[in-house]
Amino acid sequence: MNVKKLKKYFPNATIKENEPLSKYTYTKTGGPADALIFPKTKEEVQALVKWLYEQSWPVTILGNASNLIVKDGGIRGAVIILTDMNQILVKENSIRVLTGAPLIEVSKRAYQSSLTGLEFACGIPGSIGGAVYMNAGAYGGEVREVIRKVTVLTRDGEIFERTNDEMEFSYRHSKLQETDEIALEVVFELTEGDPEAIKEKMDELTYLRTSKQPLEYPSCGSVFKRPTGYFTGKLIQDAGLQGLKWGGAQVSTKHAGFIVNIDNATATDYIELIEHIKEVILDKYGVQLETEVKIIGEDHPAVIGANDTLIKKATSSFKAKLETIMPLTEEN
Repeated sequence: MNVKKLKKYFPNATIKENEPLSKYTYTKTGGPADALIFPKTKEEVQALVKWLYEQSWPVTILGNASNLIVKDGGIRGAVIILTDMNQILVKENSIRVLTGAPLIEVSKRAYQSSLTGLEFACGIPGSIGGAVYMNAGAYGGEVREVIRKVTVLTRDGEIFERTNDEMEFSYRHSKLQETDEIALEVVFELTEGDPEAIKEKMDELTYLRTSKQPLEYPSCGSVFKRPTGYFTGKLIQDAGLQGLKWGGAQVSTKHAGFIVNIDNATATDYIELIEHIKEVILDKYGVQLETEVKIIGEDHPAVIGANDTLIKKATSSFKAKLETIMPLTEEN
């Protein structure tokens, strides 16, 4: 990789070389990016992605990095952070927003414009792009309910629009997870509402969030998806794992569905604790937890062997559990 060449072709872009991603993730963990870029417009993102594609550079797109763990070895290639691409335009009952904008800010703008439909998002810390990618939701609401269309960018530089139906939203899922397209702009379709009622609802949800979630520590938000028929936090609590420390990471004593950074945790601490929780819950309750948090990047060379051992252990435990349900034979 030639970062000097990148800077030459994009002299007006903010580009940082070998920048620690721990400065940008909500967990305060993560190794360096070879090149970290902060574009400000859709056109700049398009030009960057197209050029990087032609150069065969790996490209990773990040927003607020709130529901994300970047491994300690960092990310090779170019990392594009969209947080400077944050313009918000309100027109009648719609809000057009670039995807680097914080979801909380868009919810606030909706309230200021007497528009209802985004109250549930008043405490979700991610960017619009991340919210669209994973169909973010809270307290009974999801972004799919209020999105009209999404402008996306393919990895070879083509821009087009997807309707709500074409996004194929489901629980913590969107079409973008399959196509690897990049969301650049979103149009929300809301309805007129009573500003006092909107504020009352947002205040209620803010109180619930601050009283139940460990906002006083760095974290990656909700770690696991909710398995059908169960509450993840209760499973972890009942298994005796609440408060468990693993290196500098800890299962939150305030909400067992969160893992917090209490003492200079590494991404490896987080990942190993996640794998341990999955193994214990599977062993005790036969429930296979699935992560909601996205884990990306490369392991630090010093811990590759240890991680491989841990993952093999978890896989072995899963296989053993399956055998108690359906004995494995050579045929199956």
